[in-house]
Amino acid sequence: MSTAATYSSTTLREDFAIIRGLARRKREIGELPCQAATLRRWADLNDRRMVRPQVLIFQIPWQEFETVDPDALRPRCADPWLREVEINLRQELYQWNHFAGDMVVDPFLVCRRVGGPSSVYADYGLQEQQISEAGAHDVLFRPIINSLADVEKICKPRVWVDDAETERRRQLLEEAVAGEIPVVVQGITTQWHTPWDMAVHWYGVERLMYDLIDNPDVVAAVCARMCAITGEVLDEQERLGLLDVGNGNYNVGSGGLGCTDELPATLTGRCATPRDQWGCGNAQIFSEVSEAMHEEFSLQFERPVIERFGLSYYGCCEQLHGKINMLRKIRNLRKISMSPRADLRTGAEAVGRDYVMSFKPNPAHLATDKFDEQLVRRYLAESLTAMRGCNVEIILKDISTARSDPQRLSRWAQLAMEIAGA
Repeated sequence: MSTAATYSSTTLREDFAIIRGLARRKREIGELPCQAATLRRWADLNDRRMVRPQVLIFQIPWQEFETVDPDALRPRCADPWLREVEINLRQELYQWNHFAGDMVVDPFLVCRRVGGPSSVYADYGLQEQQISEAGAHDVLFRPIINSLADVEKICKPRVWVDDAETERRRQLLEEAVAGEIPVVVQGITTQWHTPWDMAVHWYGVERLMYDLIDNPDVVAAVCARMCAITGEVLDEQERLGLLDVGNGNYNVGSGGLGCTDELPATLTGRCATPRDQWGCGNAQIFSEVSEAMHEEFSLQFERPVIERFGLSYYGCCEQLHGKINMLRKIRNLRKISMSPRADLRTGAEAVGRDYVMSFKPNPAHLATDKFDEQLVRRYLAESLTAMRGCNVEIILKDISTARSDPQRLSRWAQLAMEIAGA
C-alpha cells in the first residue's frame, strides 16, 4: 500500500500541496548558476586559496520572525514530519530572500537517514542535576562525578538506525513533491565530537576549575573516557553505514560550509568513513584555562578522535588566539574558530595562511535598542583589517535576539558582503 493511501485524507493532500510549492521554489533557486560559483568559493577558502572572505549566518531567532512575517514562516502542515520539512523549507527560502550572504541552496531535497546519535548531547547513562537559583541566568550543575569510580559510570550511547522509518519518510516526500525536486537520502554528514560540552553537565563548572588542581586524575579520566566512547560510537556508525560524505553544503563545526577539493564529493562501491568527513573538537569551558592545561585535560584525548577524519575544525566560543601552537599538533586541522572575544590580530599573526580563521562577529550588535549600522560597518572593517593576509570566513551565529526585526539581519548581511568585497 502506498504512503498516500496509508495517510489518505484531505488534510494530507493539503500538506502535499504546501510541500510541493515550497520544493518547486527551492529547486528553481538551487538551479541558479550562482550556486555553483558560491560552492567554488567555499572550496577555495577551505583549501586555503581564498578569493574573498565568505559570509554565513545561522542560529537565527526564527521564533521572533514568525510573528513578524507569518505568511512566509508560519507552518501549516498537519503531518508532524512534513511539518518539520515545511519549517526547514520556509526558513531556507526566507533566508535566501532576506539575508543570504554566501549561503547555498541545493536543487534537491534531503531525507535524513533516521538514526543516531549525531550529537554530543546523547544518553551517556548519567542524569545531570541542575541547581535552580532565583534570578540566575546561567545554568548551574550539581556535581555527580566525584571520583574515578564515578567516571566508570559514563556509558556509550546506543547507536541505532531505523531503515523502515527512513523509507517511510522518503516515500512520503516523493509523493508530496510529485517530481518537482529530487529527493536524496543522506546519512550523517557532520557531527560534534566535544567531550567537555557534555561532561561539564555532570561535573559542574566551578568544581571542574578547582579539580584541575585538586583532582587532576579525575578530570583527565573523564575526558579520556568520553573520547574513547566517541571512538567506539564512530566505529559502530561506520559499521552500520550511518556516515555519509561530509564534503558539500553542510556546516562543519561552528563554522561555514565544508566544500573542499581534498575530500571526496561522492562515493562508489563503498560506505563512507570518517576519512570522508570533517571532524571537529572544542573545549569551550577551557576558554580561560592555560594552553598547557587545555592540552593536558582535553586536547591530548581529543586529538586521536579528531585525526580519524579527513579534515578538522577546532573551537567554538572559547578564546583560541593564544593557543595556536597547541592546535598545530592536530595533524589534519584546517579551520580554527575565532570567537567574538578573541584577539584577532594576535590570532592572525599566529595562523598566517596555514589555516582558515572562522571569525565569529559579536551578535550583540543585533540586540541594541537601535541598530547601529555605522558601528557594525566599522567593527567588521577593523576585524578584517586585523586578519589581512589570512583565509577568513565571517560566521554570524548565536543570535539570541534581533529584536523581532529581520531587517537588522538583512542590513548586517549587506554590510558584511560589501566589506568582504562581494
